Amino acid sequence: MIASEEQARAHVAARCDPAAMARIERFIEALREENARQNLVARPTLETVWQRHIADSAQLLDHVPRETGPWLDLGSGAGLPGLVIAAMRPDWPVVLVESRRKRIEWLERMVAHLDLPRCRVEGARLEQVQTFAAGVISARAFAPLARILSLSARFSTADTLWLLPKGQSAAQELQDLPKRQSALFHVEQSQTDPRSGIIVGRLAGKAGS
Repeated sequence: MIASEEQARAHVAARCDPAAMARIERFIEALREENARQNLVARPTLETVWQRHIADSAQLLDHVPRETGPWLDLGSGAGLPGLVIAAMRPDWPVVLVESRRKRIEWLERMVAHLDLPRCRVEGARLEQVQTFAAGVISARAFAPLARILSLSARFSTADTLWLLPKGQSAAQELQDLPKRQSALFHVEQSQTDPRSGIIVGRLAGKAGS
């Protein structure tokens, strides 16, 4: 369990190269500056930014041992977890979906600032994004689990992996799904918060079928 900023930074460093760590350092600096202008994250969480936001995002990579297809991040907001993933794996295609104008502009600036040519921002509601086959679908504080699965169904194949940090509500949200769906997912404990869980799984066949 990650219990300090030092441990969180070491956790991330063990999963990427020095160039990626430099990109993340630039991201953190920019996040602090931008957060003074718009509330991207709760201000007190910047005191533990490595643990609360960076390692919390980076831990999702432990469930994806190799590049799959495009990584689709829903409601990217401050860039968590999608922009962190893109910074750590710049060769992977990452799609950040965000509908709020100020946050779209922030994400677009960060993609350029961090030099991430394989990362793109879809500045629209998910319902308006053109369908493609996603390898991974992630979402952090985006919507209840059932709605996430419904909204993202058309992006899924039998191989699509969902990685959904859900905090303390993970087990309950999974339990609230119909049994035919809930049996296909499980909860992994977050490495950054013993009270939080990550819902992990794949739907059998194409989601929504």
